[in-house]
Amino acid sequence: MTDSVAGSPAVDETDLVRRLQARESTAFEEIVRAYGGRLLAVARRMLASDEDARDAVQEAFLSAFRAIDGFGGDARVSTWLHRIVVNVALMRLRTRRRRPETPIEALLPAFRDDGHHDEQFRSWVVPADGLVLQAETRELVRAAIDRLPDAYRTVLLLRDIEERTTNEVAGLLGVTPNAVKIRLHRARQALRTLLDAHFRSPDS
Repeated sequence: MTDSVAGSPAVDETDLVRRLQARESTAFEEIVRAYGGRLLAVARRMLASDEDARDAVQEAFLSAFRAIDGFGGDARVSTWLHRIVVNVALMRLRTRRRRPETPIEALLPAFRDDGHHDEQFRSWVVPADGLVLQAETRELVRAAIDRLPDAYRTVLLLRDIEERTTNEVAGLLGVTPNAVKIRLHRARQALRTLLDAHFRSPDS
């Protein structure tokens, strides 16, 4: 089994796992070099902190090295490492949540007494679901996601980026599926507020 990493030669995963289980030092260096950048990007998205992300990746690699003898080859190494770093990031977010949660209300749409939106939504030049596909807007969207409070950013990332199901996210976060749906809805509303000034149509 091989896995291609952007900018790197394909990795022979079967051989890599065999060498890791044999405790070959060059295999440890190779797995960090092959997958470190990708895992760091995942951790950064979830933790919105370079320092925390680097610590999470380091912890994920240590966990993987300790568990390598039990790796059965039923998934790609990259998938297995991805799962580990997501779990490490979630553990770190749970620790953060013991602190007072950052409110999201300032980013949500306001309503008048008659039930209508306080501010009229304007159409965007590019549909929202197309924005993440454009390289020139990717950094802007990522920065806006980073501004969301942890509890909402995590749900948005797991559902919309990691493509986990509602029940999977609920299980990972230890909350009800309904709570996941509510947080996701509010996160998407807040993200739209943060991006509105950048993407609204000049004619609307």
